[in-house]
Amino acid sequence: MADMPEMQLPLPLDALHRRLGARMVPFAGYAMPIQFEGIIAEHLWTRAHAGLFDVSHMGQLLLPASADAALERLLPGDILGLNPGVLRYSLLLDAVGGILDDLMVTRRADDLYLVVNGAVKAADITHMRAAGLAVDERADWALLALQGPEAVAALDRLVPGVAALRFMRAAGFDWQGQDLWISRSGYTGEDGFEISVPVTDAAALAEALLAQPEVRPIGLGARDSLRLEAGLPLYGHDLDPGTNPIEAGLAFAISKRRKLEGGFPGAERILDQLLNGSARRRIGLAIDGKLPAREGAAVFAGDAQVGIVTSGGFAPSVGAPIAMAYVATPHAGDGSALEIEVRGRRLAATVVPMPFRPKNYIRAEDSIRQGVQP
Repeated sequence: MADMPEMQLPLPLDALHRRLGARMVPFAGYAMPIQFEGIIAEHLWTRAHAGLFDVSHMGQLLLPASADAALERLLPGDILGLNPGVLRYSLLLDAVGGILDDLMVTRRADDLYLVVNGAVKAADITHMRAAGLAVDERADWALLALQGPEAVAALDRLVPGVAALRFMRAAGFDWQGQDLWISRSGYTGEDGFEISVPVTDAAALAEALLAQPEVRPIGLGARDSLRLEAGLPLYGHDLDPGTNPIEAGLAFAISKRRKLEGGFPGAERILDQLLNGSARRRIGLAIDGKLPAREGAAVFAGDAQVGIVTSGGFAPSVGAPIAMAYVATPHAGDGSALEIEVRGRRLAATVVPMPFRPKNYIRAEDSIRQGVQP
């Protein structure tokens, strides 16, 4: 008997995507648009103007405001000290500190609002409920991402006041009598916003945004190349239960108080690596030539394999192939010369700092660090 095809759930904007000519592919259990006019064109448009992404496959979860202490027992962020309207990037950890998911947490007036990855949202909910947390999945809300240097002009025209938000800040807004929850955040390395909107109003809002001269629809392909250039890890590729925050380069997700107090899963192991270093590290690689290296390609130092590529591809804004990989720490220093095996040949590669191009976030006055941390 032939295998049954994987069921693909439609996104709230499925009809709009198809009307706009999207090429649809399965991703995280959903039918998602991988491209509209072409990945490179969409990538470059987002870098120069504003791109609209449908990220409704992500999980939007609500927890009681009083669940902050219980949530802290599952991740290394300071949730007790999180101020209203502030986002915090954090990590859901297993018992030994392996990464079950990376996520955003925002304290709102009456609850904690979490955005988790679509492919593992059901597992995340099960994990949190098993720990005694009351979790409400808001499947009746869609999530749109408007990204790029002209995103603020386009959105503020429709939703006056959003320009006052700064990076990693969020607030409620009104659009034509409908409540929206908007954060100045995203996963492209550009300025932009994520907009939580009821499913019933998602298509109307998307069409209103696409009517703005700065905005075009952007697919999953460009979202991936944008986040790769920004040096941002993708769960299920660069992060999984076999990785921990230190080797993944995400030590900033461990809040200062938690570094002192511990009390999160795998704290002993993680804090030891924070002090003494890890055996391997996530690095960026600039690759000679035009041939890209993909996930799973072996990384060599001489005849010895020292790592593996976890994300890779052509970087339109860089004009060359780039990759992220985990390699043994002695070979992880910037400038280290390595080779990647692709299609039976070795490609010369050099360890370089990430991001591969500067980020363009609009930050609060008291925040000057690069990255996704507040």
